[in-house]
Amino acid sequence: MAKKLFTVLENNPQVMNHLAQALGLDDSLSFYDIYSLTDPDLLAFIPRPVFALLVIIPLTPTWHEARTAEDKDKGEYEGKGAEEPVVWFKQTIGNACGSIALVHALINSEASQHIQPGSEIDKIHKDALPKMMWERAKVLEDSETLEKAHAEAAKLGDTAAPTPVSDEHTGQHFVAFVKARDGHLWELEGGRKGPLDRGALGEDEDVLSPAALEKGLGRLMKIESDRGGDLRFSAIALARSFD
Repeated sequence: MAKKLFTVLENNPQVMNHLAQALGLDDSLSFYDIYSLTDPDLLAFIPRPVFALLVIIPLTPTWHEARTAEDKDKGEYEGKGAEEPVVWFKQTIGNACGSIALVHALINSEASQHIQPGSEIDKIHKDALPKMMWERAKVLEDSETLEKAHAEAAKLGDTAAPTPVSDEHTGQHFVAFVKARDGHLWELEGGRKGPLDRGALGEDEDVLSPAALEKGLGRLMKIESDRGGDLRFSAIALARSFD
């Protein structure tokens, strides 16, 4: 059977708000553009706390090398069940990294408290929770609602979405950063060997706090910067909606 292919998503609030609400997030939360990680005036436009970040990262040789080195000695991920601090999905759908990052953000952060009971994302979460890695991936593969919602959201981007003809890498990849129920910052990407625990955060520290940025997105940017690499990162923040 041919591998299922999605259309590549843009990382912008309009696209992700549409997709999140189509899957079952209530309208009390929204995504916001992040224009700076350090400028207080620009950060002031984003409500706090921020529950999750969706980031597009250029898949440069530097980042590829860092990912490969970190994952090389890891076996197949065996986590499952409610005892795991996060629910992680292996990506098996071509070009679906945007939707998988969104799923990771919604079910593993405080946003999970704003998911409508009986919605598709609620069903995905409950169905996937007790399953092993490949069975979990199939939960996403089998979700017609996810596929349809993804396709509709892809039409909302600022540029025309290309027709999916293969899952050949576009040169960029989505990563979700969340503050999970264990109080730790987690880096979640379906193309890795499993979820990545980036360390504990204080009760008053969200995923856009200096500590979280140092452990997460800032760490990735420093890897690139130290080698003179590509810093064309794109990030949006999930937080409470403005009244």
